[in-house]
Amino acid sequence: MFKAYLDKLKTTSTLRNNAVKALFILPILITLIVFFSEDNDQYSQVGNASYAGEIENPQCVADTLEGESGAVNGESTLEGIKYNIRTPLNYNATFAHPLLVVLSPAGSNRAKTEKTTALTLRATAAGFIVVYADHPDLSPTSTIELGTIPSLIAKQWCVDKERIFFTGHSDGGTASMALAFMAGTKHIPKAIAPSAAGIDYQDLRDHTCPDPIPVMIMHSVNDHLFPKYGQQTSGWWAACNQCEPIPEKIVNGCMAYSGCAKGVKTWYCEGGKPHAQWPGINDTLLDFLLSTGR
Repeated sequence: MFKAYLDKLKTTSTLRNNAVKALFILPILITLIVFFSEDNDQYSQVGNASYAGEIENPQCVADTLEGESGAVNGESTLEGIKYNIRTPLNYNATFAHPLLVVLSPAGSNRAKTEKTTALTLRATAAGFIVVYADHPDLSPTSTIELGTIPSLIAKQWCVDKERIFFTGHSDGGTASMALAFMAGTKHIPKAIAPSAAGIDYQDLRDHTCPDPIPVMIMHSVNDHLFPKYGQQTSGWWAACNQCEPIPEKIVNGCMAYSGCAKGVKTWYCEGGKPHAQWPGINDTLLDFLLSTGR
Protein backbone atom coordinates (compact mmCIF):
# COMPACT_ATOMS: atom_id res chain seq x y z
CA MET A 1 0.00 0.00 0.00
CA PHE A 2 2.82 2.38 0.87
CA LYS A 3 5.26 0.97 -1.69
CA ALA A 4 5.25 3.87 -4.15
CA TYR A 5 5.04 6.34 -1.29
CA LEU A 6 8.12 4.96 0.44
CA ASP A 7 10.09 4.22 -2.73
CA LYS A 8 10.16 7.95 -3.30
CA LEU A 9 11.83 8.42 0.06
CA LYS A 10 14.87 6.52 -1.20
CA THR A 11 15.85 9.42 -3.46
CA THR A 12 14.00 12.46 -2.11
CA SER A 13 13.96 11.76 1.64
CA THR A 14 10.27 12.73 1.64
CA LEU A 15 6.85 11.17 2.15
CA ARG A 16 4.07 10.90 -0.41
CA ASN A 17 1.19 8.55 -1.13
CA ASN A 18 -1.97 9.89 -2.67
CA ALA A 19 -3.69 6.53 -2.59
CA VAL A 20 -3.27 6.12 1.16
CA LYS A 21 -4.53 9.65 1.74
CA ALA A 22 -7.87 8.64 0.32
CA LEU A 23 -7.84 5.50 2.44
CA PHE A 24 -7.12 7.50 5.58
CA ILE A 25 -9.46 10.41 5.10
CA LEU A 26 -12.88 8.78 4.70
CA PRO A 27 -12.95 6.58 7.81
CA ILE A 28 -11.12 9.03 10.01
CA LEU A 29 -13.17 12.07 9.04
CA ILE A 30 -16.25 10.19 10.19
CA THR A 31 -14.83 9.85 13.70
CA LEU A 32 -12.98 13.17 13.83
CA ILE A 33 -15.56 15.47 12.28
CA VAL A 34 -15.78 17.92 15.19
CA PHE A 35 -12.99 20.46 15.48
CA PHE A 36 -12.08 22.34 18.62
CA SER A 37 -10.69 25.78 19.42
CA GLU A 38 -7.01 26.21 20.20
CA ASP A 39 -7.81 26.47 23.92
CA ASN A 40 -8.97 23.09 25.19
CA ASP A 41 -9.58 24.29 28.76
CA GLN A 42 -8.78 21.29 30.99
CA TYR A 43 -6.99 19.51 28.17
CA SER A 44 -4.44 22.33 27.84
CA GLN A 45 -3.91 22.62 31.59
CA VAL A 46 -0.18 22.49 32.31
CA GLY A 47 1.56 21.14 35.39
CA ASN A 48 4.45 22.23 37.56
CA ALA A 49 7.67 20.39 36.83
CA SER A 50 10.10 19.32 39.53
CA TYR A 51 13.48 20.86 38.81
CA ALA A 52 15.06 19.59 42.04
CA GLY A 53 18.72 18.88 41.40
CA GLU A 54 18.34 19.74 37.71
CA ILE A 55 18.91 23.48 37.48
CA GLU A 56 22.15 23.77 39.39
CA ASN A 57 23.98 23.58 36.05
CA PRO A 58 22.18 25.96 33.66
CA GLN A 59 22.11 24.80 30.06
CA CYS A 60 20.67 27.94 28.48
CA VAL A 61 21.63 31.53 29.20
CA ALA A 62 19.01 33.44 31.14
CA ASP A 63 17.10 36.17 29.28
CA THR A 64 18.27 35.02 25.83
CA LEU A 65 15.14 33.01 24.96
CA GLU A 66 11.76 34.71 24.73
CA GLY A 67 9.39 31.74 24.87
CA GLU A 68 6.57 32.14 27.38
CA SER A 69 5.56 29.60 30.00
CA GLY A 70 2.25 27.75 29.97
CA ALA A 71 0.14 27.60 26.80
CA VAL A 72 1.17 29.33 23.58
CA ASN A 73 -1.15 28.94 20.58
CA GLY A 74 -0.98 29.51 16.84
CA GLU A 75 2.72 29.32 16.09
CA SER A 76 3.59 28.34 12.53
CA THR A 77 6.34 26.75 10.46
CA LEU A 78 7.77 28.68 7.53
CA GLU A 79 5.34 26.89 5.20
CA GLY A 80 2.34 27.55 7.42
CA ILE A 81 1.81 24.36 9.47
CA LYS A 82 0.25 25.57 12.71
CA TYR A 83 1.25 24.24 16.11
CA ASN A 84 0.61 24.91 19.81
CA ILE A 85 3.20 24.79 22.59
CA ARG A 86 2.74 23.69 26.20
CA THR A 87 5.47 24.19 28.80
CA PRO A 88 5.53 23.50 32.52
CA LEU A 89 3.69 26.20 34.44
CA ASN A 90 6.90 26.94 36.34
CA TYR A 91 9.00 26.74 33.16
CA ASN A 92 12.67 27.53 33.83
CA ALA A 93 14.34 29.09 30.79
CA THR A 94 17.83 27.97 31.83
CA PHE A 95 17.01 24.25 31.96
CA ALA A 96 17.14 22.16 28.77
CA HIS A 97 13.78 20.40 28.54
CA PRO A 98 12.90 17.23 26.68
CA LEU A 99 10.68 18.09 23.71
CA LEU A 100 7.72 15.94 22.65
CA VAL A 101 6.23 16.71 19.23
CA VAL A 102 2.75 15.21 18.76
CA LEU A 103 1.62 14.89 15.13
CA SER A 104 -2.06 14.79 14.18
CA PRO A 105 -3.97 12.13 12.25
CA ALA A 106 -5.82 12.94 9.04
CA GLY A 107 -9.02 14.86 9.68
CA SER A 108 -7.71 16.27 12.95
CA ASN A 109 -5.83 19.37 14.08
CA ARG A 110 -3.59 20.44 16.93
CA ALA A 111 -6.42 21.22 19.36
CA LYS A 112 -8.27 17.98 18.68
CA THR A 113 -5.06 16.00 19.05
CA GLU A 114 -4.34 17.60 22.40
CA LYS A 115 -7.78 16.57 23.59
CA THR A 116 -7.70 13.01 22.28
CA THR A 117 -4.20 12.23 23.54
CA ALA A 118 -4.65 13.95 26.94
CA LEU A 119 -0.88 14.26 27.27
CA THR A 120 -0.47 17.88 28.32
CA LEU A 121 -0.85 17.82 32.10
CA ARG A 122 1.20 14.68 32.71
CA ALA A 123 3.88 15.55 30.19
CA THR A 124 4.48 19.10 31.41
CA ALA A 125 4.48 17.94 35.04
CA ALA A 126 7.16 15.44 33.97
CA GLY A 127 9.23 18.32 32.60
CA PHE A 128 8.47 18.10 28.89
CA ILE A 129 7.79 20.91 26.48
CA VAL A 130 4.94 19.52 24.36
CA VAL A 131 4.05 20.63 20.84
CA TYR A 132 0.85 19.70 19.00
CA ALA A 133 1.02 20.14 15.23
CA ASP A 134 -1.79 20.31 12.67
CA HIS A 135 -2.15 17.59 10.05
CA PRO A 136 -0.95 18.87 6.67
CA ASP A 137 -1.73 17.14 3.40
CA LEU A 138 1.02 14.57 3.08
CA SER A 139 3.48 15.70 0.46
CA PRO A 140 7.22 15.65 -0.17
CA THR A 141 7.61 19.00 1.55
CA SER A 142 5.08 18.78 4.40
CA THR A 143 6.74 15.86 6.18
CA ILE A 144 10.12 17.55 6.04
CA GLU A 145 8.38 20.71 7.26
CA LEU A 146 7.08 18.86 10.34
CA GLY A 147 10.69 17.96 11.05
CA THR A 148 11.62 21.65 11.31
CA ILE A 149 9.42 22.19 14.37
CA PRO A 150 12.07 21.25 16.99
CA SER A 151 14.57 23.78 15.64
CA LEU A 152 11.86 26.47 15.64
CA ILE A 153 10.97 25.69 19.25
CA ALA A 154 14.63 25.78 20.27
CA LYS A 155 14.88 29.38 19.04
CA GLN A 156 12.44 30.49 21.76
CA TRP A 157 12.53 27.84 24.49
CA CYS A 158 15.32 25.95 26.22
CA VAL A 159 15.33 22.50 24.57
CA ASP A 160 17.59 19.52 25.14
CA LYS A 161 18.56 18.60 21.57
CA GLU A 162 19.47 15.08 22.73
CA ARG A 163 15.91 14.51 23.93
CA ILE A 164 13.72 15.40 20.94
CA PHE A 165 10.87 12.91 20.60
CA PHE A 166 8.08 12.37 18.09
CA THR A 167 4.76 10.62 18.54
CA GLY A 168 1.46 10.76 16.71
CA HIS A 169 -1.52 8.67 15.68
CA SER A 170 -2.38 7.18 12.26
CA ASP A 171 -0.98 9.69 9.74
CA GLY A 172 0.81 11.30 12.67
CA GLY A 173 2.35 7.94 13.55
CA THR A 174 3.33 7.36 9.94
CA ALA A 175 5.10 10.73 9.77
CA SER A 176 6.77 10.15 13.15
CA MET A 177 8.20 6.87 11.93
CA ALA A 178 9.25 8.23 8.56
CA LEU A 179 11.12 11.11 10.14
CA ALA A 180 13.27 8.56 11.98
CA PHE A 181 14.48 6.70 8.88
CA MET A 182 14.40 9.35 6.12
CA ALA A 183 17.92 10.39 5.12
CA GLY A 184 17.22 14.10 5.50
CA THR A 185 15.57 13.94 8.93
CA LYS A 186 16.74 10.81 10.75
CA HIS A 187 19.21 12.84 12.81
CA ILE A 188 16.39 14.83 14.43
CA PRO A 189 14.39 12.35 16.59
CA LYS A 190 16.21 10.79 19.53
CA ALA A 191 13.28 8.41 20.09
CA ILE A 192 9.91 7.79 18.45
CA ALA A 193 6.59 6.38 19.65
CA PRO A 194 4.28 6.06 16.61
CA SER A 195 0.70 4.89 17.12
CA ALA A 196 -1.46 3.09 14.50
CA ALA A 197 1.02 3.96 11.75
CA GLY A 198 0.15 2.87 8.21
CA ILE A 199 3.51 1.32 7.36
CA ASP A 200 4.22 -2.42 7.22
CA TYR A 201 7.30 -4.58 6.75
CA GLN A 202 6.98 -4.65 2.98
CA ASP A 203 7.26 -0.87 2.96
CA LEU A 204 10.35 -0.86 5.15
CA ARG A 205 12.41 -3.86 4.08
CA ASP A 206 14.30 -2.12 1.27
CA HIS A 207 15.18 0.95 3.32
CA THR A 208 18.50 1.48 5.02
CA CYS A 209 18.40 1.27 8.78
CA PRO A 210 19.19 4.44 10.70
CA ASP A 211 21.57 4.35 13.64
CA PRO A 212 20.07 2.57 16.66
CA ILE A 213 17.25 4.64 18.13
CA PRO A 214 14.74 3.95 20.92
CA VAL A 215 11.39 2.97 19.39
CA MET A 216 8.03 2.31 21.03
CA ILE A 217 5.49 1.03 18.50
CA MET A 218 1.85 1.29 19.60
CA HIS A 219 -0.74 -0.62 17.57
CA SER A 220 -4.06 -2.31 18.23
CA VAL A 221 -4.99 -5.91 17.58
CA ASN A 222 -8.35 -4.47 16.52
CA ASP A 223 -6.91 -2.03 14.00
CA HIS A 224 -8.72 -3.25 10.89
CA LEU A 225 -7.40 -0.43 8.71
CA PHE A 226 -3.79 -1.49 9.21
CA PRO A 227 -3.99 -5.03 10.63
CA LYS A 228 -0.80 -6.32 12.29
CA TYR A 229 1.26 -3.44 10.91
CA GLY A 230 2.69 -2.74 14.36
CA GLN A 231 3.95 -6.27 14.77
CA GLN A 232 5.71 -6.04 11.43
CA THR A 233 7.30 -2.64 11.92
CA SER A 234 8.47 -3.43 15.45
CA GLY A 235 10.29 -6.44 14.02
CA TRP A 236 11.99 -4.24 11.42
CA TRP A 237 13.09 -1.73 14.03
CA ALA A 238 14.29 -4.52 16.32
CA ALA A 239 16.45 -5.83 13.48
CA CYS A 240 17.77 -2.33 12.76
CA ASN A 241 18.56 -1.89 16.45
CA GLN A 242 20.36 -5.27 16.41
CA CYS A 243 18.12 -6.70 19.13
CA GLU A 244 17.39 -10.33 19.94
CA PRO A 245 14.55 -11.45 17.63
CA ILE A 246 12.02 -12.61 20.25
CA PRO A 247 10.53 -9.95 22.55
CA GLU A 248 9.47 -10.54 26.15
CA LYS A 249 6.25 -9.34 27.77
CA ILE A 250 6.58 -6.43 30.19
CA VAL A 251 3.73 -4.02 31.13
CA ASN A 252 0.51 -2.59 29.64
CA GLY A 253 0.45 -5.04 26.74
CA CYS A 254 4.01 -4.11 25.80
CA MET A 255 6.81 -6.42 24.76
CA ALA A 256 10.47 -5.47 24.87
CA TYR A 257 13.29 -6.71 22.66
CA SER A 258 16.52 -7.39 24.52
CA GLY A 259 20.19 -7.05 23.68
CA CYS A 260 19.75 -4.02 21.41
CA ALA A 261 22.78 -2.09 20.18
CA LYS A 262 23.87 0.81 22.39
CA GLY A 263 21.28 -0.35 24.93
CA VAL A 264 18.41 1.35 23.09
CA LYS A 265 14.92 0.26 24.05
CA THR A 266 12.74 -1.33 21.36
CA TRP A 267 9.15 -1.99 22.41
CA TYR A 268 5.95 -3.15 20.79
CA CYS A 269 2.79 -2.24 22.72
CA GLU A 270 -0.44 -3.84 21.56
CA GLY A 271 -3.86 -2.56 22.62
CA GLY A 272 -7.45 -3.47 21.82
CA LYS A 273 -9.03 -0.21 20.65
CA PRO A 274 -10.26 0.50 17.11
CA HIS A 275 -7.94 2.31 14.70
CA ALA A 276 -9.26 5.83 15.30
CA GLN A 277 -8.64 5.80 19.08
CA TRP A 278 -5.44 6.87 20.81
CA PRO A 279 -4.06 3.92 22.86
CA GLY A 280 -4.12 5.86 26.13
CA ILE A 281 -1.01 4.37 27.79
CA ASN A 282 0.42 7.81 28.46
CA ASP A 283 2.33 7.01 31.65
CA THR A 284 4.08 4.13 29.89
CA LEU A 285 4.84 6.35 26.89
CA LEU A 286 6.28 9.20 28.97
CA ASP A 287 8.34 6.84 31.14
CA PHE A 288 9.76 5.26 27.99
CA LEU A 289 10.79 8.65 26.59
CA LEU A 290 12.19 9.98 29.86
CA SER A 291 14.42 6.92 30.15
CA THR A 292 16.17 7.78 26.86
CA GLY A 293 18.67 10.43 25.89
CA ARG A 294 20.26 10.98 29.26
